[in-house]
This record gives sequence, structure tokens and C-alpha cells, in this order.
Amino acid sequence: MATRIGLLGRKVGMTRYFSEDGTVAPVTVIEAGPCLVTQVKSPERDGYAAIQIGFEESKRLNKPELGHLKGLPPMRHLREVRTDDATSYQPGQRLDVSMFKAGDLVDVVGVSKGRGFAGVMKRHGFGGGPRTHGQSDRQRHPGAISSGTTPGHIIKGLRMAGRMGGDRVTVHNLRVEMVDPERNLLVLRGGIPGAMGSLLFIRKGLKTREARKRR
Repeated sequence: MATRIGLLGRKVGMTRYFSEDGTVAPVTVIEAGPCLVTQVKSPERDGYAAIQIGFEESKRLNKPELGHLKGLPPMRHLREVRTDDATSYQPGQRLDVSMFKAGDLVDVVGVSKGRGFAGVMKRHGFGGGPRTHGQSDRQRHPGAISSGTTPGHIIKGLRMAGRMGGDRVTVHNLRVEMVDPERNLLVLRGGIPGAMGSLLFIRKGLKTREARKRR
């Protein structure tokens, strides 16, 4: 199993980044960590190796949650991460953006913006119907969705209107442009899912050439 350790963070927003050679690139700024290791799982006791990390302190935890975090600060968000070197971590250990460096490729997992109920033109990019020839109320409709006798029903998976967004999305191999350990900031090239302030999970890339060699 490859090491999948990462950090929880929040999306700050997008801006531009000027590199040393003068080129400009769109980047996303993330406030990543610091996170605390709240639990270590071993194959002998739990059947698999993993660590649990916590992010952001909270004053509104119930008694079971406080009991689970006994001796540790009350953490608002917990995330379990499988790893092959869980024994090298201890409860209470601090993790921050120093685990990354400029030039690394990372994966970002987040929840995309919810768009509510959307039609086929917005949700799937349909062109709509003609705007002439006597048609007055079908401009944004999908058109035919099935035939009558055969098959006599709508085929499963047909692209139609429905809820858009609000899905778990993973963006692979984003380049780290800058790391600021003092302010817990991570600057990544390109866009990432979610609105400003949304919760994210950042990990080292699993589909990079180096990660494939480790497998």
C-alpha cells in the first residue's frame, strides 16, 4: 500500500502567481492544517494500518466525541487515512504544510458547488431545440428521451434534468507552486472543487510517475 498521508484544509480563493521566469499562472490558495494525529490504527489490533487526523478546534462536541479525543484538543473535523507507515506516527503529533514542497504533485478532494435542480442545457451542455418553425415552448427541452414500442421505457443512465453539483470530486496532479509554513498556506496551480471556505483534503499524488514506481 502506498503512503496516502495528507492534510485537511480550507479553500481561501484564487489568484495569479508569477514565477521567476516571468510566466503567470492561475493558482488556488489553501489554508492547509495544522492537523493533529488523533488515532493510530495497526493491523494487529484493527486489521489495517491507518491514522486519523483532526482539523480545527471546536467547542461544540458531544461526550462520545470528547471521550474519543481524550487528552487531545477538541477537533471539529476528523479524517482517516490509510498508510503503510502508521507506526511512525503518534497521537498528538502535529502535521503541517511542511510535508509538501514546491514542485510536488498533489491530489485535492472536495465537494463541488451545489447548483440545485438544473436542466439539460446547463447540466449536460445540450443545444436545445430550434427557435423557429412554429416551435414556441421547447427551446431548452431535451427532445426525445425514448421510443414507444421498443424498448418501451427510458434507458437507465440517460442524461436528463436533475440535481447538479454537490458531488465529491478529486482533482489529480496539481503542481505545488509555493508553500508558506508560517501562515499554513499552500498555493496550487489550477482550480479545485468547492466554494471559498469549503473543506478540502490534500494528499500527495497517487497517479504520478513516482507513485506508480513505488507500487
